[in-house]
Amino acid sequence: MKKREIKLKLEDVKAEILYHTFQNFEVNTLLVSFGEKRRILSTWDGYREVSFVANHYQPPGLSEVTMMDYPSFEEKFPAVLGIPRGDLSFLSTAANMENLAVCEQSYQDLMVSCLATGGVGNALRSGVDGANWLEQQDGKFVKALGTINIILLTNANLSDGAMARAIITATEAKTAALQDMDARSSVSPENQATGTGTDNMIIVSGKELGRPIRYTGGHSKIGELIGSSTKQAVAEAIKKQESSSK
Repeated sequence: MKKREIKLKLEDVKAEILYHTFQNFEVNTLLVSFGEKRRILSTWDGYREVSFVANHYQPPGLSEVTMMDYPSFEEKFPAVLGIPRGDLSFLSTAANMENLAVCEQSYQDLMVSCLATGGVGNALRSGVDGANWLEQQDGKFVKALGTINIILLTNANLSDGAMARAIITATEAKTAALQDMDARSSVSPENQATGTGTDNMIIVSGKELGRPIRYTGGHSKIGELIGSSTKQAVAEAIKKQESSSK
């Protein structure tokens, strides 16, 4: 399996893009590894303690298959990486990891790293646009181009509440990036998009800096770092993805 390292400034964190196959499709996966288990909050997996987080690229042919039976894909995919399902939290996307954007920012001892991929082919304006997906009892979906996936890492020890609040801060920054580039809803083009409808995020708490930080809103310095790094990474990722698809 070919690998390409993504250098990060955070200690005890290793990031690399893996080039491999899944169900006979050529794919690539961003894999972030930790020296010991970290507390994470994922908008897909919820609260967990894991040694690995990942963002997985699915080309169109593969995503059409997995979206119809995502629970089966979730069980099979970790084995391809040689990682137990219980030790991995991952996201998937139609955005290629070759278009990954990384933004790291710091203030004194605080550090935040944002790793983002993105596309706006299925952009929506939340609260305005209608939907056409319905999750069934078996976890399958009736009826994905785009998706903005974000992995946020910090050296700060975050409380459970701070991890949850970080999702709000990062989401606001993501929407600000879309507004700045005037990204339009694919459903109602007269409206600016707020996201893609399939976006997901993983917040990874650090283990340094003493007692847990409890507040990650925009009035805090760590909130500023989260917002700024997310906005820059999302904007860069979307530009790279959109340029590569032309």
